[in-house]
Amino acid sequence: MILKINLKQIGRRKQRIAPVDFEYHPVPETVRELIAQTVINCVDSYNERVRKGEDHTKPLSEEQITDLADIGKIAFGINYGGREQAADKAVDNALQSFEDGLYRVFLNDDELERLDEEIDVKENDTLTFIRLTMLAGRMW
Repeated sequence: MILKINLKQIGRRKQRIAPVDFEYHPVPETVRELIAQTVINCVDSYNERVRKGEDHTKPLSEEQITDLADIGKIAFGINYGGREQAADKAVDNALQSFEDGLYRVFLNDDELERLDEEIDVKENDTLTFIRLTMLAGRMW
């Protein structure tokens, strides 16, 4: 099953958020399974890039430099550590972060609130993960 996840895209001047296809097998039935499969897909993709290595000899284009400057950091995206990540630890961290309220998950326009909540996903449904940023300061 293919679900679309809204991802913030660097390097796109007109559309900052773009849907990216993620494949899920088996179809997730709960929010917990949805988060776990999403994390595993991302970790697998990351580990594959680490194994392949990436060509960093190409200079950045003017558009890439401008877009990176807009977010406040111009970098080549090089992973100097070069270590693969453990999917099980990443899943545990993502589930704990969800329970702690560090991010929210939306399926189409409906917020998913509990890990054991049953969900009914259909082909090409849209998922949105929103990371919540804590504000620093004093409370008076």
